[in-house]
Amino acid sequence: MLTPEHAQARAADIVTRARAAGADAADAVFAADAALEVSVRLGKLEDVGRSESEELGLRVFVGKRSASVSTSDLSVAAMDALVERAVAMAREAPEDAWAGLAPEERLMHGAPPHLDLEDAGDPSPTTLRDMAMAAEDAARAVPGVTNSEGGGASASRVVWALATSHGFAGAYGATGYGLSASVLAGEGSGMQRDYAYHSARHRAHLDSPEDIGREAGERAVARLNPGRVVSGPMPVVFDPRVGTSLLGHLIGAIGGQAITRKTSFLLDALGTRIFPEGVQVRDDPHRPHGLRSRPFDGEGLPVSPTAIIEDGVLETWLLDSAAARQLGLEPTGHAARGIGGAPGVSTSNLYMAAGHVPVATLIEDIADGVFVTELIGSGVNGVTGDYSRGAAGFRIVDGQIAGPVAEFTIAGNLKDMFAQATPANDLVFRFGNNVPTIRIDGMTVASG
Repeated sequence: MLTPEHAQARAADIVTRARAAGADAADAVFAADAALEVSVRLGKLEDVGRSESEELGLRVFVGKRSASVSTSDLSVAAMDALVERAVAMAREAPEDAWAGLAPEERLMHGAPPHLDLEDAGDPSPTTLRDMAMAAEDAARAVPGVTNSEGGGASASRVVWALATSHGFAGAYGATGYGLSASVLAGEGSGMQRDYAYHSARHRAHLDSPEDIGREAGERAVARLNPGRVVSGPMPVVFDPRVGTSLLGHLIGAIGGQAITRKTSFLLDALGTRIFPEGVQVRDDPHRPHGLRSRPFDGEGLPVSPTAIIEDGVLETWLLDSAAARQLGLEPTGHAARGIGGAPGVSTSNLYMAAGHVPVATLIEDIADGVFVTELIGSGVNGVTGDYSRGAAGFRIVDGQIAGPVAEFTIAGNLKDMFAQATPANDLVFRFGNNVPTIRIDGMTVASG
């Protein structure tokens, strides 16, 4: 695989060619990745897969007209044809008053921050197989586990580079490791499935296979013989594994495209309190070896930790340059770029800060409620905020986690849900997005 320096040179070269071919401005993305994945089932090797790819995306501007093209053919002839095609397409495209590169004065200059995203290791298929088998073995050893969907382990390396015609060129590499197990408990029609997984930039930071397997097995067994909930309004408590979806709905509602198109239920909420006092939601692209850390955004702007929700108040939209121009604001350093098309927006290491009470205290006054560990379906309206999803989990009875329940629906409106959200103090950084256990009062629960 190319080094970040070589990837950066590739991106810069195609931008130079585009300018020479008649583009007024251009930017290019080069992405390369290599991955090795191993899966096992019932103690036997099931599959070994290796993949490698290199792709280049080019965006060109002719006045206010633009076009994007991409290719995995990186030969000299293909690059020449790509540039010619992109410029010709841009000349025929409709004008866009907001199109253009990021403001030149806002570009990142100097050395990027060191985020420790690369691991020097290169595990063999045998090593990954042994890790996957150890995870599955630990899961199958949990009393009550009766079958397995398998264990898996993976290792990957990526290189990403961006270059623009107005003075930015940067690149970085990252590694990733993953380990998972998925098993079933019980017999016949009463079987229940659950899983556990962990991902990390450095192999040494992965949870042990034994811990991952044990968690998968215990989760599956705990779901056996589910009952039904009683329908009605009640508190709903979100396990951190599913509570992250609430942040996803928040980010979808404050992204530049939703705001410029006026398709967000939070359209008039900037500067107002939408969560209870004390709630904080932050984005930290500089987290060392974070799963979504990055030294610059998809347009070459510097990135920095951002307070999205401060003391319950919505502090900012998330804007790329096009949306910022349309709104008369400044880009926020949240542009995200794929190989094809124009930038959008995304967060990096997004999290809701921990609250002040343990989970036991958070639920101790709940006479009848539900603790949700799985969400099903996607019945969420980003324009109105209406929320309705299938769920499974456990009853909460007299302040204690009780037996498992399944086949029920939780419903509400995201504005009301955010306003009622209370975080516990159990935040752990395990995923790209992280939240503590979250309690939301007043939701409607309906038995399926």
